[in-house]
Amino acid sequence: MTYSMLLPAQPAEAWAAGAATFGWLMIAIPLAVSIALLLLGRVADRWGHWLAVIASWSSFAVGFIILLQLLNLEPSSRAQELNLFEWIPAGDFTVNFGLLMDPLSMTFVMLVTFVGSLIHVYAVAYMEHDSDRRRFFAYLNFFIAAMLTLVLGNSYAILFVGWEGVGLASYLLIGFWNFVPEYATAAKKAFVMNRVGDMGLLAAMMVMVAQFSSVDFRTVSAQIEGASQGTATLIGLFLLLAATGKSAQFPLQAWLGDAMAGPTPVSALIHAATMVTAGVYLIVRSGAIYLQAPIAATVVAIVGAITLLFGAIVGTAKDDIKKVLAASTMSQIGYMMLGAGLGPIGWVFAIFHLFTHGFFKALMFLGAGSIMHGMDDQVNMRNFGALKGPMKITWLTFMMGWLAILGVPPFSGFWSKDPLIETAFAANHFGNIEATWPGWIFGTVALVGAGITAFYMSRLFFMTFHGKARWTTTKTGEPIQPHESSPLMTVPMIILAIGAVFIGGLLTINSTFVTWLEPVTGVAEHAEPVLPVPVIQVLVLVLVLVGAGFAWLKYGRDEVPQAVPAGNALTHAARNDLYQDQINEGLFMAPGMMLMKGVTDADRSVVDGIVRGLAKLARTIGRFVSIAQTGYVRSYAGYVTGGVVLALVVILATR
Repeated sequence: MTYSMLLPAQPAEAWAAGAATFGWLMIAIPLAVSIALLLLGRVADRWGHWLAVIASWSSFAVGFIILLQLLNLEPSSRAQELNLFEWIPAGDFTVNFGLLMDPLSMTFVMLVTFVGSLIHVYAVAYMEHDSDRRRFFAYLNFFIAAMLTLVLGNSYAILFVGWEGVGLASYLLIGFWNFVPEYATAAKKAFVMNRVGDMGLLAAMMVMVAQFSSVDFRTVSAQIEGASQGTATLIGLFLLLAATGKSAQFPLQAWLGDAMAGPTPVSALIHAATMVTAGVYLIVRSGAIYLQAPIAATVVAIVGAITLLFGAIVGTAKDDIKKVLAASTMSQIGYMMLGAGLGPIGWVFAIFHLFTHGFFKALMFLGAGSIMHGMDDQVNMRNFGALKGPMKITWLTFMMGWLAILGVPPFSGFWSKDPLIETAFAANHFGNIEATWPGWIFGTVALVGAGITAFYMSRLFFMTFHGKARWTTTKTGEPIQPHESSPLMTVPMIILAIGAVFIGGLLTINSTFVTWLEPVTGVAEHAEPVLPVPVIQVLVLVLVLVGAGFAWLKYGRDEVPQAVPAGNALTHAARNDLYQDQINEGLFMAPGMMLMKGVTDADRSVVDGIVRGLAKLARTIGRFVSIAQTGYVRSYAGYVTGGVVLALVVILATR
């Protein structure tokens, strides 16, 4: 194991270097425990889940120590690189298996390990009665290890290892209850759609190897300025394809809603702390490439803008509480992707919103799990109502997440999402053409998205906790008796609620978060929005109040029907995910099936036909030859005599 730093070590840097040399433990501990739990089998059923919880918190502890060491350094020295071993030696092309601990990667480490560990604790109670709880926790630990590999790798190759790891982990966890055919199908759908995106990351690395003979972050970032804009744009678009798959962005977003098939802790982990945030990380980590490819960066922003509206519209019509939250995640990641396409200041606020979103979205998913726990696993909000009485802790904590995602001051979402909207209004270029209209378009989309978000999240909140009780019966036919969850579930929710309230404001003091990320993003200069900032803030607040108010009138004050109303064409489209599955089936699945049918028909009629024809010819020849096989010696003697005579005639005729 060798350790190398980006700058010469000073005493404080050497101190940080000493801590960073143990950075590999963040990945190794949960990975080792995951393997152990799978190999030990039923022996570990009674205590394996607690070992997984300890492993996850251990990764957090190691990461927190390294974070403290980095904070003790000068900003220019907050990048510690740890080379573990030579992984791919191929002549002039070499890839070392190494880790990069800098402000960007450590931000993700803190989010993944802290929120992920709280989800582990929650899952101990949530999965208490599942006979395969040990296996579930083995998969959770593997998920944590894979995501940490993704964000800590010092090259695109190491990132790709973690990238595929979280893809595998998501498949295992989404389909954990694969004895239900729909759940198994959902897992396969997520796996296949992510493989489409993965081709983009592979293609990007191929171009990097061809152009720079390296996939190392530092090398690619240093040499991209010397590459042509066409090359940079090509790499940027390939990376965007990868990001759309992993972060469920348009047009590869269709798997996210079906991913709710997994146990609720899985939904919280995927949507808040791990998998769907990976695409945003990839774009921001590749910032140097997008600075040289403004067209590709603009496409990133366009994809984010489309997706934030797509998810918001879908969220307005869903009655499944988890699918509303899934649509919300799609929309909020769209905000982050929009910011990631707007340059350094957008990168900062994209990561800031990603960080705060991890707290309040995990909180709301765990809240949804608590509601399901108290409502006999029901997810239909039309069968909820008035749950604030029997589930006060869930109600209060969920309220903190609801106010945070609405962006109500002083909750965390206000400090992270409002700056993203202001940055969207400041977008003043399309490619190299200076203009103000992109700022108007992106800003308006972000503004409208905030209003729609306020409506559908308020709809969820009021339908679930307020109004009249619309409770039905349990699976055994008894009346449902809602009840609060155990402390193992409520305590993580309370901790996340505190984060939803305070973490955004605390990190905004003295521009703490912006300054923290500067060694990676550079000094983020604030561009001037096309509207004054106070006007934007007032417009956001007004739209949020209007959206929430309309939801209260329709779902809080008025009685909510248990039967699904007919609705209009737009409502019907939103309930059907804007026909994303039908479009995919029409554009890709049906042509693919037709192509496969054509190939199989050709194989059956042509290839098999030739084989069958040869067999028939052989049988015909065989039948003809068999006529001569009489079994009589005199016949065979006659054949021999005739043959000799024929041979003599040929010889004499040719002399």
